[in-house]
Amino acid sequence: MQPYTFTPIGLIRSPFKEKFGIPRQPALAKSARMTLQLLPPFDHPDTVRGLEAFSHVWLQFVFHDTLARGWSPLVRPPRLGGNAKVGVFASRSTHRPNPLGLSLVPLLGIDTTDGVTLQLAGADLLDGTPVLDIKPYIPFVEAVPDALGGFVDGPPPTLTVRWSDTARQQLASQPAAPELAALIEDVLAQDPRPAYQDDPERVYGVRLYHSNVRFRIAAGVAEVLEIATVAPN
Repeated sequence: MQPYTFTPIGLIRSPFKEKFGIPRQPALAKSARMTLQLLPPFDHPDTVRGLEAFSHVWLQFVFHDTLARGWSPLVRPPRLGGNAKVGVFASRSTHRPNPLGLSLVPLLGIDTTDGVTLQLAGADLLDGTPVLDIKPYIPFVEAVPDALGGFVDGPPPTLTVRWSDTARQQLASQPAAPELAALIEDVLAQDPRPAYQDDPERVYGVRLYHSNVRFRIAAGVAEVLEIATVAPN
């Protein structure tokens, strides 16, 4: 078969600066805002004319951060505890023969004052992700209420999130504190730990925007321990 080459049409800017902590599906962290900035020559306002009439868009993108790891015919989905294996095409694993991802996200707005920038919500993409295509979501052909979801038939259980006094005090000094607080709670409620890790004493760190959030999880509760500012890359 003939190989194909694709050119990114834009780049994602999101609060997720590393893979750890990214929701495993779009819309699980509803407070996660991101932008898609289109690149020349695709950044002309004509390319998005009429898109404002749609509430959601499909993004097709590249798993650029995991390219070097290649792919495997069998993968271990987190929803199965990280031990049971399924075929790669029965999963949404990042390690695929062609490292392509697909996300359905709310479209909040379109800015065409300087090129084209889409404001999006429910981010599940790493900062800097290359986007290959945008398509409007069409409910009457793409919404299937009685579809079967296999081993992911339903949302994952969520954790209770609590804050230490130290973390609450440190939050006040962080940029965009209200948005950061909501994002922290969304991300930690989804339990970002690898499925095989369940050490209640272990302290984890997740980078969101320019903050390093340290937390631990025990007995169904995620406790935010402290928040430190991280210098931008």
